[in-house]
Amino acid sequence: MPRTLIVAAAQLGPIPRSQSRQEAVARLIALMEEAKRMGADLVVYPEAALTAFFPHWWIEDEDELDSWFERAMPNPATQPLFDAARRLGVAFKLGYCELDFSTGRKRRFNSAILVDKTARIVGKYRKIHLPGTDQHRPEHPFQNLEKRYFEVGDLGFPVWETMGGRMGLAICNDRRWPETYRVMGLQGVELVMLGYNTPVHNPNTPETDDLNNFHNHLSLQAGAYQNGTWVVGVAKAGVEEGVDQIGQSCIVAPSGEIVAQATTLGDEVIVARVDLDRCKVYQQHIFNFARHRRPEHYHLIVERTGAGPVLGRPPEV
Repeated sequence: MPRTLIVAAAQLGPIPRSQSRQEAVARLIALMEEAKRMGADLVVYPEAALTAFFPHWWIEDEDELDSWFERAMPNPATQPLFDAARRLGVAFKLGYCELDFSTGRKRRFNSAILVDKTARIVGKYRKIHLPGTDQHRPEHPFQNLEKRYFEVGDLGFPVWETMGGRMGLAICNDRRWPETYRVMGLQGVELVMLGYNTPVHNPNTPETDDLNNFHNHLSLQAGAYQNGTWVVGVAKAGVEEGVDQIGQSCIVAPSGEIVAQATTLGDEVIVARVDLDRCKVYQQHIFNFARHRRPEHYHLIVERTGAGPVLGRPPEV
């Protein structure tokens, strides 16, 4: 029996600092309704899709900082999105900023959830690869303070069996690191959903600015091909509170080919027919980890090249 989904990447344009959660959620619902008209089973939203990307500015007041985070999911502001998903019969992935008290202390995470067609939360991921700094750099045109505002995610890279396939989540900078895809690939992932808020300009390495769109797609395409999985990368794009962010949201096949791509820097829906069985061609042959990947031999590479801890020996799998 074919395992096919119509997947929508729901790119967002800028969210002004003054825009309320309710207004942002109304935009998300409008995109979901458009995706449904296009036949979508699943909608993928960007990272931190409920607010402006506040790590781009310095915040000292604790209450002000907390105001950018969600204490529960769903909550009164986001419940209409869950209701729309149930009404339309559409699953979704949502990126948001999470305030957590489950360990007896306040913790902040850059998080994402996967919600099925019945509006049930299937799983949660918390961003692991936090970019930027925890230090104020007023000489820069904007800040990147994820290390100050978020803790490193503590949930690993889980994969969930839902909607007839194996699904995984990642967030923004995670896409640049091969371990992100490989950990999920070793679990047989078939669809990775990832949102991002990526500036056009990097104050630390301005010489790479012209390559940002290329590097974005390079990371997504390599992760897809080397692990035989579909990858959906979705941007919050355009000029948001003075920060110009890349777009080019895309859907990548297990072959590494981009099969759909956004053409604007605003609210936009793109869709693709995702045949999960296409993953088998790569996972069972070219990238058959059990047959071709021999981690027990990696230590020989270290010994013969003197690479030492730079390469290291991976954990047993």
